[in-house]
Amino acid sequence: MNLTYEGKKISGILTVLPARVSRFDDEAGNYTFPREKTLRLKPVMGFGEHRIVEDGVCVSDLCVFGLRDLFDRGLLRMEDIDALVLVTQSPDQFMPPTSNIIQGQLGLKRDMICLDINQGCAGFEIGLLQAFALLDQPAIRKVVVLNADVLSRKTSRQDRNSFPLIGDGASITVVEKDPGGPRIHANIQMDGTRRNALAIPAGGFRMPSTPATAVPVDDGTGNLRAQDHLVMNGQDVFTFVMTEVPPMILSLATAAGVALADIDWFLFHQPNKFMIQKLAEKLEIPPERMPGNVVERFGNASGVTIPTNVCLNLGHKLKDQRFTACFAGFGVGLTWSSILMTIGNMEFCEIVDY
Repeated sequence: MNLTYEGKKISGILTVLPARVSRFDDEAGNYTFPREKTLRLKPVMGFGEHRIVEDGVCVSDLCVFGLRDLFDRGLLRMEDIDALVLVTQSPDQFMPPTSNIIQGQLGLKRDMICLDINQGCAGFEIGLLQAFALLDQPAIRKVVVLNADVLSRKTSRQDRNSFPLIGDGASITVVEKDPGGPRIHANIQMDGTRRNALAIPAGGFRMPSTPATAVPVDDGTGNLRAQDHLVMNGQDVFTFVMTEVPPMILSLATAAGVALADIDWFLFHQPNKFMIQKLAEKLEIPPERMPGNVVERFGNASGVTIPTNVCLNLGHKLKDQRFTACFAGFGVGLTWSSILMTIGNMEFCEIVDY
């Protein structure tokens, strides 16, 4: 599905990452595989360091911390927020919505919209699409898109497929009206028939958590995880990404009437280093225009990898420069989405530690 929007811009991005660092070398003994064999995966997959929240830290804690930081520094005013859109798959509670929790903790105005969206790897794009739609309303002038997850708390530390890559984090993206601004092009697709490629089997109403669902079992390949934990079929996910993402990017560029060579930056979700390298090769994009340095430094915090990518690689440039950027997220759902837009002249674009 191709979508277009007019008169919107991103005026600031703040990424909030846990200060706690967990290193792959220190974790290699957690797995049933020989340590030497496990360490051989490090350069290929991009296993390095990842940021993990302390026990008890939730999505609302990261978001409230980041928003208060912006308020304190005068980069965002509480009274200017007309809508709060939170994209997460690790809410504080089943109810109330975590966006309402954040609104209440900060004492934001009542004359606003609070909305939770249950999405993961493509969550940054989906949050932006929701913000663009809300900004079509005359009463809404500024939307704050929160993208946050703490999925390390739902990932087995004895699962070499997932735990070395998983990270926690949050991003705060301010989206507002930009009369006369460049057209924005987007693309989104979903395929629920492949939903089991990335899933947490237990914990919802279909399979409530019980003592039995918390018992780790061997998956047949040496990884130990419980039904309460994240399960990822790596081969299925890799095949999905290589098959579906390149055509999506080419379709997006065609719809926008541009060549891939005309796009300055490809700021993609980063499941692992190997996948980003293969995507760059398949699309014939120079690796320097598709950075792949997030997951090995911070881990895969689902959709948060994209704003982290922006802040890490372009934060120092985006205050006084403008670029054509392609965002792309792909994963859980299965869902894949991309956005082509001009970014720059931002009021802030940085990373802070929680």
